[in-house]
Amino acid sequence: MRDVVVIDSGGANLASLQFALRRLGTNAEVTQDPARIRAASHVLLPGVGAAPDAMARLAAAGVDAVLPTLEQPVLGICLGMQLLFEASEETTGAAGETRCLGIVPGRVARMTASCERPVPHMGWNQLEVLQDDPLFRGISPGDYVYFVHSFAAPVGTATLAACNYGGLFTAAVRRGNFRGVQFHPERSAAVGARLLANFIAL
Repeated sequence: MRDVVVIDSGGANLASLQFALRRLGTNAEVTQDPARIRAASHVLLPGVGAAPDAMARLAAAGVDAVLPTLEQPVLGICLGMQLLFEASEETTGAAGETRCLGIVPGRVARMTASCERPVPHMGWNQLEVLQDDPLFRGISPGDYVYFVHSFAAPVGTATLAACNYGGLFTAAVRRGNFRGVQFHPERSAAVGARLLANFIAL
């Protein structure tokens, strides 16, 4: 029996993620309770908005200290994936960076806009799968998923899949039991549903 929780990071995609999981037969509780998160079999960390606000919300609930200690499967989604990294260039002040969870090495940077490639990167784009992982079982290179983001992580040793938008960036990442996807599986039709089902099956 899977006991799935969705961390309340203040993002607007909580309800749509819960609905996507329900379609897969999984009822997921939304919570900020560190004890409840620690006891779950699977943990999802979604996020929409700004990294500083999300980290402040996690810190206020004590979730920022609990997350790096978890041993069960954890999946960060969109901003939630970015929060797994050491830091983000996204700040609410004039300088510096936002310290994140420090689970995955690297820093998240603002994407460079151009006339051909506006930022935010919004819409469907193709995956380039770089490493084999159970998260991508039944998902092929070239499959389309849905993105909405202005910041991105560079491709590194922890990158599972990349995407090209004026250059490659990390579309999915893994370090140990922690995985993250920059795209929104809950908005990525059959491919997204397959990825969520794969995560629940871990």
